[in-house]
Amino acid sequence: MVEGGVIKADNVEFTECWNTIWKTPYIMRLALSAGIGGLLFGYDTGVISGALLYIKDDFDSVERKTWLQETIVSMAVAGAIVGAALGGWANDRFGRKISILAADVLFFVGAIVMAVAPAPWMIILGRIFVGFGVGMASMTSPLYISEASPARIRGALVSTNGLLITGGQFLSYLINLAFTHAPGTWRWMLGVAGLPAVVQFVLMLSLPESPRWLYRQNREEEARAILEKIYPSELVEEEMNALHSSIEEEKADQEAMGSNIFQRVNQAVKNDVVRRGLYAGVTVQVVQQFVGINTVMYYSPSIVQFAGFASKKTALALSLITSGLNAVGSVISMMFVDRKGRRSLMIISLIGIITCLVALSVVFFQVASHAPLIDRLKSNSFGRNATCPAYLRQQSPSSWNCMDCLKGTECAFCTNSAGKYRPGACLASTDALKDACSEHHGTWYTNGCPTKFGILAILLLGLYIIAYSPGMGTVPWIVNSEIYPLRYRGIGGGIAAVSNWVSNLIVSETFLTLTEHLGSAGTFLLFAGFSLVGLVAIYFVVPETKGLAFEEVEKMLQKGGRTKKGSENVDDSATKDQGTQ
Repeated sequence: MVEGGVIKADNVEFTECWNTIWKTPYIMRLALSAGIGGLLFGYDTGVISGALLYIKDDFDSVERKTWLQETIVSMAVAGAIVGAALGGWANDRFGRKISILAADVLFFVGAIVMAVAPAPWMIILGRIFVGFGVGMASMTSPLYISEASPARIRGALVSTNGLLITGGQFLSYLINLAFTHAPGTWRWMLGVAGLPAVVQFVLMLSLPESPRWLYRQNREEEARAILEKIYPSELVEEEMNALHSSIEEEKADQEAMGSNIFQRVNQAVKNDVVRRGLYAGVTVQVVQQFVGINTVMYYSPSIVQFAGFASKKTALALSLITSGLNAVGSVISMMFVDRKGRRSLMIISLIGIITCLVALSVVFFQVASHAPLIDRLKSNSFGRNATCPAYLRQQSPSSWNCMDCLKGTECAFCTNSAGKYRPGACLASTDALKDACSEHHGTWYTNGCPTKFGILAILLLGLYIIAYSPGMGTVPWIVNSEIYPLRYRGIGGGIAAVSNWVSNLIVSETFLTLTEHLGSAGTFLLFAGFSLVGLVAIYFVVPETKGLAFEEVEKMLQKGGRTKKGSENVDDSATKDQGTQ
């Protein structure tokens, strides 16, 4: 998973979950209805990768301006930062159900605005609305599922929300591929997200509010009525007592920490244990984004085109590999996170990521070095004003190849009809010349060049996802669910989540600009450098929390423990304490 939380659940919990929902389908209805928010979250963050290819065809300004492409992609992330903040407030003020309904309205409005957009600025506006919905869904859907689920299967049901996020991303790539030949292409891709929003809105109207929120509002009988649908009758009173105790503790914590968000942050930062937890929690979240994962998820078809696949349909089809592997990796993580440990899994993951990024950098360097040369006669054969102006201004144009041509302002490469690896034409990037290239039996390239290394680049992208998803994809969220004392878990997790979204925004807003100035090879090498720094930071700052109770993690942080050795010392001391008792 790229964004959003993960609640770990073991195999026993999944088995118990299946048995419980088989006997009480109402529970699954609650979880899946709310989980559509996760599906929309995944869909709207993934769909833009394919839609962008066709938006550039319809709007010349988007094709020419890299910053405009980046803004269309990243404004959903910017909106999500605001939406997450609004979601936290709305959850407490109006309840979880109302917040989910509000997110659905935002998803629907954003989808419609994008689908009918007459200009790029309106697409950006729609992306902001969708971002608000993504942010609210990321805060509210897991919370609603958690509070409306029996405690013994809570982890398994909340995990379904995480799976629906990666499933939504995979679905977005399928939908993109399905609409490649439909009139309106990108409008359908972006607009279809309105349908699940309507479905969830209708389903949620018939579902109750979270029992915890109702109890917090002194609506105890309504909370009891919902618990009676979820739990066996003999357990309802026990759950009501547990709910009472939990909420009283929450109120006491709020009185101790202050109700103002700034007071809570100040209290958290002053606390040594929480501050050390934040060092670890924020580090893993920032590293998760700066390994470059969302450059792959948001720009995957563009990267495939950089690797030499000119066809948009081919680029979308090959991008399915990355999205599918990301979903599979989320499942693998659930299987191994309690066997290998959190810190160990992240370190192994980062070693694999760095290896793949360096290999990708080498491959893209070879792609640039072995790009087809430019044939001046071939370029001139398309007409007097057809040749790329930047090529004509060159002192020594004979040294130019396809990659040099594409770096020119508004230039494109037309392959030689005798073979795509032979010298071709460097032309002005216009629709008329694109058609002329096709008439000359050539292939039109604007984002990458013909290369024999393309398949290798795709394989390395797949390996990168395999290395990322089970480790850095899911473990940072698990670490953040374990690293803070109970009283500070909400504020600590919130600070770490904001650092994740902000890092996501920085990466998604700069990727195309980096490739423009550094080239694909330089950009992937830069991310490899960031990943190496992240590996060192995680090694020295992040403790191993595998098998430790929350109290043991807190003791470890009190001692300043930051390494696996420190956690082992805690295990030893805990064992001695048990022996003494």
